Amino acid sequence: MFEIVKAAGWPIWPLLLVSIIAVALIIERFAMLRTEKIIPSGLLEKVLAAHRKHGVTREMLAGLDLDSPLGRVLGAGLRNVDSSRYVMKEAIEEAGRGVTHDLERFLNTLGTIATISPLMGLFGTVVGMIEIFGSQAPTGSNPQQLAHGISVALYNTAFGLVIAIPAMIFFRYFRGKVESLVVEMEHQASKLVDVVHGERLDYAGPPQEQA
Repeated sequence: MFEIVKAAGWPIWPLLLVSIIAVALIIERFAMLRTEKIIPSGLLEKVLAAHRKHGVTREMLAGLDLDSPLGRVLGAGLRNVDSSRYVMKEAIEEAGRGVTHDLERFLNTLGTIATISPLMGLFGTVVGMIEIFGSQAPTGSNPQQLAHGISVALYNTAFGLVIAIPAMIFFRYFRGKVESLVVEMEHQASKLVDVVHGERLDYAGPPQEQA
């Protein structure tokens, strides 16, 4: 590996740094965007049951804020439970925008890495081509400098693509994951509003499959 880095020349060092950042972001997003962490199963049912028994309490709201992103959204709605349906939904939408922003954290950086990595590899290619042309002299070419220029050009191009392809794949995957999580949170928040305002029967969760 060290020999490859040495043959690729100094332009590969920024690519190595970018690759480390990309791997760190991918691991972090995998850890943070777990469905159970964002939308805990059974949370809506627990909230409705607690609201039915005790109403809205400070302890409930504080617990929801610390529970999960879905808890923050539901808590925003319950803070306005005595207001109109419109006000309650507006509060939920505001909280949802904040949660969505948090879920999309670092995705723009990952997308930027996927976009610029081939350009950084192309820069290395240009540097290699300059060395190739520099190896030409009236008395003949310098084989060692020519070989090094070819190595710089090819290795940097390949490494830029190796970084860009997985980064783009994971960027698209995480973007789709966030969108699906947001849709599910909106769905559950709408059920909360409907139940609280008496426009829907109390939500008992998804239907259970019969054995």
